[in-house]
Amino acid sequence: MELKDIIQPQNRVYKKPALLNDNNMHYCPGCSHGVVHKLVAEIIEDMGATEYAIGISPVGCAVFAYNYIDIDWLEAAHGRATAMATAVKRLMPDKLVFTYQGDGDFSAIG
Repeated sequence: MELKDIIQPQNRVYKKPALLNDNNMHYCPGCSHGVVHKLVAEIIEDMGATEYAIGISPVGCAVFAYNYIDIDWLEAAHGRATAMATAVKRLMPDKLVFTYQGDGDFSAIG
């Protein structure tokens, strides 16, 4: 078997999630936001929720998720993403509503 026989679409192990756009990530070296963005995008796609997912993110580094994951996003004040997501879910019960929060917002400030 030759390499050209192995490198075929049906043998693909990984592909970039369609929800991740082509913007260059600006996060600091070693930051895990890029990996988490990929995981969030994969989960939303696996759930078939690309058309009805809404992310809520606070100020800080987490707010930049809207630059990279192609779904609807809302921005909240520090520590208020969970409360905002609760309100959005009550108003739109048919939507997949989630928060994307960093450690400063979720654990320290909020």
